[in-house]
Amino acid sequence: MTSTPLGDGNYPEPLLASSRSNAGVWRVAALGLVLVVAAVVFSVFGEQIPGDWVIAFVGVLAVVGVFCLFGLAAGLFRFGSTEERRTVSRAVVDSLPYGAVVADRDGKISYVNGHYGSFAGGVSNGVPLGVPRLFAGQSEASEAIYRLSRAAKDGRGAVEDIRLVGGLGGSQAESNRAFWYRVAVRPLPETDEVRKPLIMWSVEDITRDRDNNESAFRDLQRAIDYLDHSPAGFFSADAHGAIQYLNSTLTDWLGYDLAEFNSGHLSMADIVRGDGATLLMRGRSDGEIRTEIIDIDLVRRNGTSFPVRLLHRAARMADGELGETRTLVLDRSSAPDNEEELRAAEVRFSRFFNDTPFAIATLDGAGRIIRTNAPFGRIFKWSGEEKSLELQPLAELIGEGSREKFAKAIEDAAAHQSEIDPVDALLTAEGDHAVRLYVSGSEMSAGSPEQVNVYALDMTDQRKLEAQFAQSQKMQAVGQLAGGVAHDFNNLLTAIIGFSDLLLLKHKPGDPSFSELMQIKQNANRAAGLTRQLLAFSRRQTLRPQVLELPLIVDDLTVLLKRMIGEKNTLQVEHGRNVWPVRADVVQLEQVIINLVVNARDAMPDGGSITLRTGNVTHDEAEKLTFKGMVPADYVLIEVQDTGTGMSAEIIEKIFEPFFTTKELGKGTGLGLSTVYGIVKQTEGFIYPVSVVGVGTTFKIYLPRHIPVEAEAVKAAVAAPVRDLTGHERILLVDDEESVRAFSAQALRATGYEVFEADGGEEALEVLEDQDFKIDLMISDVAMPEMDGPTLLKHVRETMPNLKVIFVSGYAEESVRRDIEDDQSVEFLPKPYSLDQINTKVKEVLQKIGRGDEA
Repeated sequence: MTSTPLGDGNYPEPLLASSRSNAGVWRVAALGLVLVVAAVVFSVFGEQIPGDWVIAFVGVLAVVGVFCLFGLAAGLFRFGSTEERRTVSRAVVDSLPYGAVVADRDGKISYVNGHYGSFAGGVSNGVPLGVPRLFAGQSEASEAIYRLSRAAKDGRGAVEDIRLVGGLGGSQAESNRAFWYRVAVRPLPETDEVRKPLIMWSVEDITRDRDNNESAFRDLQRAIDYLDHSPAGFFSADAHGAIQYLNSTLTDWLGYDLAEFNSGHLSMADIVRGDGATLLMRGRSDGEIRTEIIDIDLVRRNGTSFPVRLLHRAARMADGELGETRTLVLDRSSAPDNEEELRAAEVRFSRFFNDTPFAIATLDGAGRIIRTNAPFGRIFKWSGEEKSLELQPLAELIGEGSREKFAKAIEDAAAHQSEIDPVDALLTAEGDHAVRLYVSGSEMSAGSPEQVNVYALDMTDQRKLEAQFAQSQKMQAVGQLAGGVAHDFNNLLTAIIGFSDLLLLKHKPGDPSFSELMQIKQNANRAAGLTRQLLAFSRRQTLRPQVLELPLIVDDLTVLLKRMIGEKNTLQVEHGRNVWPVRADVVQLEQVIINLVVNARDAMPDGGSITLRTGNVTHDEAEKLTFKGMVPADYVLIEVQDTGTGMSAEIIEKIFEPFFTTKELGKGTGLGLSTVYGIVKQTEGFIYPVSVVGVGTTFKIYLPRHIPVEAEAVKAAVAAPVRDLTGHERILLVDDEESVRAFSAQALRATGYEVFEADGGEEALEVLEDQDFKIDLMISDVAMPEMDGPTLLKHVRETMPNLKVIFVSGYAEESVRRDIEDDQSVEFLPKPYSLDQINTKVKEVLQKIGRGDEA
């Protein structure tokens, strides 16, 4: 295989890119027809054709096959799927910051970029859904989607903004929040690749933009409200002296009604006595904008005057024209005229200064603390017992990584720069404490060293939430990747195991090739075990839950565990009283305990003690626990404690990631704890490690308490052994993986069945119609392009409601059941499966049909 510069993992891969060449299909069909005709000729005229001709024909086919294999290895040929190249046009679509779906006017999807998968419900079982289906069931979006769908049908462009409460997927955490989506549809120009006219749908989450606009509007409204009701008056005038704005305070002072005020109806001469208007309209000749302090009288509506102090700004434009003025008005008639009123004002300011929820400090030009408010000591973890904060450099209270940026902010503030970026910093105090510092310059006053103001917000909780969210997103992304890899490997392993079984039918134990074939099958089965572990981590493994008593499970494992940990380690088991039952898969739960005990053994190279505990954790006890993400409820606790080497915080952050291991090369796959994590999470439980380096580690598993319903019974389904695997029924086999389909068809035909093949849902419907719907059984893959298995099942049920169906998938049966709405008439066969497994499953299902017909 060759690599491209875009193959470094940074390319945003599309969710779906399907473009098949009709010419390629016809060539394959023609080749298949030639081979069929040759087979018919050899079968009919076999006795008349010399044996040398037959051997020569087979030899030619073998040489052609070997040449094709070498051609594939050398890159002379490529599989059909590799014809999809990363062109510039596709790179543009794949890198769009919004979801894009290319489909024809009938809604058949041909291309989906990667961003579309970020929308909840955009992908079902790995298959992207169309935009109308993405918003299906959302009553708020129905009219807009209808208009867009009509535009798509007519080949017109259209754009709609859709508001959904709770958003796509119905966020429980933000169920009352409104989410906005901009959905657009536009026709694409015709290309040489596709004959049908194509439509491009786009879906963009514009919630943040809407929120920002609404927030800005609310901030503007608040600012206007603050300005209107400030304790000082304010007005603005244009270059001709017409009043453009008056705040509410000033209109009250002047005796006007703000509701009756219209921009331009009053002039400067109406509110300023005498020649005062010309004083306000002159500005500075050099064009510099400065604040002037002017003591003057204003005129009320009733003609009386009152003294004011104006803080006035006016400037001329570059061409010499006077610009708009801004004027702050202070009422001098009610100014405090005695010390008691001044003292009361200082008390009010001091209460405001110390009651704010954030820290405030004033600094001198060197960045030393002059004054702080009360919350400063709490936020900066300064008790003041050792020494005073006075003249302490604030930079010493924050981490070294932020000091250079903070020093630059201090310099900008001292120079009275207006735009200073906030500084994010960690504190030097113990613990993971973070603050965001806002720095601004302070007005200089005679005799005061205060030059810089600093406002500090405590960001510790927000940082922790961000880290927790990032870790959750990381584990989810790794889980999706692991599940996808396992699914694809299961397809490959199905073909490897299946064809190995077919070869083993022809090579008996005495054959020289028998041992090599067994090695291939055994290693394929080992690989299947690794994929099961990956599926366990990604929570897509098929579980068989049942009601369990944990103490009994642990006691049954004790003998095995003691043998596994060796003689130099001891195992102690402690059970709580009346331990509640849990609902879990007994095999997987035993695997969890075994993996944790084996890890505990490996963590004690010189020997030690391992303790297994079980017990109950009530709802009230769970509320007091500090583990992240744990919801208070009744739990059953499993603890595995060792006296080993322990783990550092850096290792604990990665122990549940697939293929991460601290063991030597060749002594561990790194899948043990990731498997444990996946099983516990799929059982709706929680697992937390508590470790101290040099002391030991304790893994705590919290499984939900199971409350049995009345008359609950555990059903054990025991399948009767199937001996005769032959049959003559008609079977439709649907799978997009050619190798899997070829093995399955060959295996079924070898036992007498008549098999019809289809590489997808649409072709399967065509085959059914060609056969007049006379099919006894359909075997279908679940995840297929264009039309997946559940969608195919809905179409088949319309004409064949009683047809028996077997779904095959590399994912868990539970996820398949959800997609088919738990249709119990559908059987399930997990990948990878062997020759015997598929034949046995088919025979079991067909026997059920027979018994149902007899009944």
